[in-house]
Amino acid sequence: MQQEATEGFQWGRNPTQWDLVGEFSLGFPGKACRVRGGESFWVRRGPPQAQSSWLGGQGGRAHCRVQKGHFLPLPRQLGRTAFHRAAEHGQLDALDFLVGSGCEHSVKDKEGNTALHLAASRGHLTVLQRLVDIRLDLEEQNVEGLTALHAAVEGSHPDCVQLLLEAGSSVNALTQKKQSCLHYAALGGSEDVARALIHAGGHTNIADHQGASPMHLAVRHNFPALVQLLIDAGSDLDATDNRQQTPLHLAAEHAWQDIAEMLLVTGVNLNLRDKQGKTALAVAARSNHISLVDMIIKADRLYKWEKDHVLCRDPRDPSGKNLTFKQDHRQEMQQFHSVLWRLASRHLRPQEWKKLAYCWEFTEAHVHAIEQQWTGIKSYQEHGHRMLLIWLHGVAIAGENPNKALFEGLVAIGRRDLAESIRKKANADPGTPRRCTAM
Repeated sequence: MQQEATEGFQWGRNPTQWDLVGEFSLGFPGKACRVRGGESFWVRRGPPQAQSSWLGGQGGRAHCRVQKGHFLPLPRQLGRTAFHRAAEHGQLDALDFLVGSGCEHSVKDKEGNTALHLAASRGHLTVLQRLVDIRLDLEEQNVEGLTALHAAVEGSHPDCVQLLLEAGSSVNALTQKKQSCLHYAALGGSEDVARALIHAGGHTNIADHQGASPMHLAVRHNFPALVQLLIDAGSDLDATDNRQQTPLHLAAEHAWQDIAEMLLVTGVNLNLRDKQGKTALAVAARSNHISLVDMIIKADRLYKWEKDHVLCRDPRDPSGKNLTFKQDHRQEMQQFHSVLWRLASRHLRPQEWKKLAYCWEFTEAHVHAIEQQWTGIKSYQEHGHRMLLIWLHGVAIAGENPNKALFEGLVAIGRRDLAESIRKKANADPGTPRRCTAM
């Protein structure tokens, strides 16, 4: 007899003598085809013209010869129809056949997904375009509140994202967890997708159910390029989540140095405290992230120096691109670095590095953060060396003579003998820098 395949697939067992038409069209061997009339049949592969019709080659309806076979129904866990399956697996010809057969377009599976969700999540651009053309609801949400645009973003499919945006999808639609498409882009780390969303008007400062902005997520998952994109888009870098953590708190917690530097260069607020009452500096110190501690102290001292000198530097201005808070490895500074190491390890007494630090306007928080590092009974030597390198960064920013500044500092803490000794050696060495410049 002749039956017309129009509905969805059910799980079942396939007798060896039969082969489901869907095997070569939708990719589902071992499943039964529910035909019009409600009965389940196993469908043997028809003649070539029937297969061609199913695949759209003949342009007409496919009629396949079917025979009733042994069928053992099993649970349909996701509740997806043939229309869902065609969209999910990118089978445009099968989808067109089902559309022509008058099947229901907007039906949802048990997760609330329409065919639009499934095509978008898998990145099937041509199928997605067809579904947009037949006017499926772009704003339909699944059980979790995701639209098709959310699904395309979650799957990191820029072309599908662009198609849906151009079709009119809402770029700022929120899920049940109050997450926008930009949140999903931040979770996936796709710079191209995030850029398309921002260009379409995506809000960068929406907070989700945990108070996290897209910037929080990009920082937490260590996506530096995406962080820079969000900075350039004007994200609020001092926004706090439900733990009262800023993006810098997260960077400090995870020791993401590259991201921390991006945030520090912009001039973020270093005084904000999380629910435990800790600043980003304290978080870095508690976790023993030494390099990050030093970077934050350098930034804090720079901010104060700029304020005192009424220097209004635009962090997005190209002139600030060379600013760095990482350790200075330039060859021309290595000799002076050696001088500072000898000073800290051989000449400064245990508490004298602190006296120098306070003389140079380090705060108690700075000193305490440096002291969190423990390398043994002579930890003070490493503490002093780190403090001197941080101080040197500020001298370079100000364009001062490091020898003169060091001499004055040592004299101020009562070590003129040491100051004179260092100056004498510096004057005898023509390679000693007379002035520092920042990178």
